[in-house]
Amino acid sequence: MFDRLQSVEDRYDKLNEMLSDPTVISDNNKLREYSKEQSDLTDTVLAYRQYKEAKEQYQEAREMLDDKLDADMREMVKEEVNELSREIEELEEKLRILLIPKDPNDDKNVIMEIRGAAGGDEAALFAGDLYRMYSRFAESQGWKTEVIEASTTGVGGYKEIIFMINGNGAYSKMKYENGAHRVQRVPETESGGRIHTSTATVACLPETEEVEIEIHDKDIRVDTFASSGPGGQSVNTTMSAVRLTHIPTGIVASIQDEKSQIKNKEKAMKLLRARVYDKFQREVQAEYDAVRKSAVGSGDRSERIRTYNFPQNRVTDHRIGLTIQKLDQILQGKLDEVVEALIMEEQSQKMETLNNGENF
Repeated sequence: MFDRLQSVEDRYDKLNEMLSDPTVISDNNKLREYSKEQSDLTDTVLAYRQYKEAKEQYQEAREMLDDKLDADMREMVKEEVNELSREIEELEEKLRILLIPKDPNDDKNVIMEIRGAAGGDEAALFAGDLYRMYSRFAESQGWKTEVIEASTTGVGGYKEIIFMINGNGAYSKMKYENGAHRVQRVPETESGGRIHTSTATVACLPETEEVEIEIHDKDIRVDTFASSGPGGQSVNTTMSAVRLTHIPTGIVASIQDEKSQIKNKEKAMKLLRARVYDKFQREVQAEYDAVRKSAVGSGDRSERIRTYNFPQNRVTDHRIGLTIQKLDQILQGKLDEVVEALIMEEQSQKMETLNNGENF
């Protein structure tokens, strides 16, 4: 454990040197890469240095107890030893958490896709509820949302809605939403008062940059077509809608919400890149899960992760067995309690693996 911490500090010092190197400063990609790596290590290095200083002070205080001291001075030194001991324990726990491997996507923006699944119009209405819940949560975090594509229904819900959440650390909190969400409630159209069960699926993709995944022009088929649905006079009159197909994987991204074909192509490319990246990420994750199941479930789109029960005002996250009687508040975007519980569970599982046979 100490060897790992020391190697982190050594790497941090090396990065400081490289960030002063003119060849690095003149290379924007390297400068961005090294700056981010240094930023990611800062908290760990500062805590480790604080830990080493506390250990040194503790040792000096313990040695003072071996000297001939008067009663008052001995009592003061004992109190200092006790305080330093508590500080060291707290720093050890903090360092254990800081050493947990970080998801490299955690700081990224998010592209979210919500689709009504089983349940017809009621599923589409529920998809709308989930979109509003995530939008309000994003607002509470100081993040911004932008709708990329939406397909509405006559009853006011969404067959599908794709939107982006822009904000530092958005993916670190939203990534747990991957999967099937189930709702149990009496639909407004149900005259008999019977409870219906419907589902909507949520996909959470980290936004990717061109430097992270390379998609060649020769691997993309571009199709243009006339827009359909709401949009004014331009609908069905201009070939502004764009469909991009990534030939090697068969992944498709189609955008038609802008009147400009260029803007639609830009949005479609951003969505395509995220979907291709997500496919590769899930393939890697599937290999990992074959050895050890993830702490909070596989994240598979078909996995039922959460149930929203309206009659009992209850939300249950099935991955960690969490039940909260605050459905009304959660639908208003107050997701912190659920998200924090999922983060704590994941950290706990990762820490158990990290500390298996390794202790301070």
